[in-house]
Amino acid sequence: MIIDAMNSLPDGLALLTPLGVIRVEGADAASFLHGQLSHDFALLGMSEARLAAFCTAKGRMQASFIGFKRAPHEVLLVCQRDLLPAALKRLSMFVMRAKARLSDASDDYRICGLAGSAVTPFGDAPGKTWSRQDHGSATVVQLYPAGAVARALWVAPAADALPAAESMALDLWQFGEVQAGVAMVSAAVVEAFVPQMLNYESIGGVNFKKGCYPGQEVVARSQFRGVLKRRAMLAHCAAPLAAGQEIFRGDDAEQPCATVVQAAPHPDGGWDAIVSGQVAALLAGDLHLAGADGPDVQVRAMPYPLLDDI
Repeated sequence: MIIDAMNSLPDGLALLTPLGVIRVEGADAASFLHGQLSHDFALLGMSEARLAAFCTAKGRMQASFIGFKRAPHEVLLVCQRDLLPAALKRLSMFVMRAKARLSDASDDYRICGLAGSAVTPFGDAPGKTWSRQDHGSATVVQLYPAGAVARALWVAPAADALPAAESMALDLWQFGEVQAGVAMVSAAVVEAFVPQMLNYESIGGVNFKKGCYPGQEVVARSQFRGVLKRRAMLAHCAAPLAAGQEIFRGDDAEQPCATVVQAAPHPDGGWDAIVSGQVAALLAGDLHLAGADGPDVQVRAMPYPLLDDI
């Protein structure tokens, strides 16, 4: 069963304390990341950001990043803080002779989410998702909107003053993240998905023309061999939802058909989530949380088109 789109995000600024920052410095910073992540960092300019997956050799996402250059030889990777230590350790294993130094810079920066009128002072041309601009010592990255509400990521040195904007509760920002349909991997779902299961090929998270990276062959085969059978969709449930929870069909108590990727309380009641699962099962309906007789789960399509299989 497909339900109608829900309310959009209000205007305001939210402190994004669940996010952290990995700093990559050195002459080979961009080229090193180019060989590790699913997007092209070798051609990353100062006016753009990248959504990218960090995969295992089997193509499973162990982290996802929003990356951008702070300087010609310095790249910042924004990710969920709960998986940052493991992702930093794993990335550091591959540095070898590259002129790149990796560190946890989370305490050096403050990250905010801007929505609606709070984005206006930092606005870019419409449709310029993943563009980035410097505003003083702050970097602002344009994100996918939540409904009709513009959103941006603000990253600045921890000592900088916050932008002038109404304060927004974190759970409201997280609701907007779900409404935008762009999932970020957290510790609860590490190695659960290949990038296409989170629609990354459709939202600027995978470049199929770049060179090799861990899991590249699996990711490419998933795209080129035919119809993708597992995708991400939006969902709503009256009961609380959390990353890692399983969703079942009412006629199959043994095998889950989907997994909650990230979730947030809906301002009008219940919970919204991004879920990833078998497309046929999600579209057929009769979905339930945590078991075949659990609370009802309703789904709807993402707010963006999916890239056709190649």
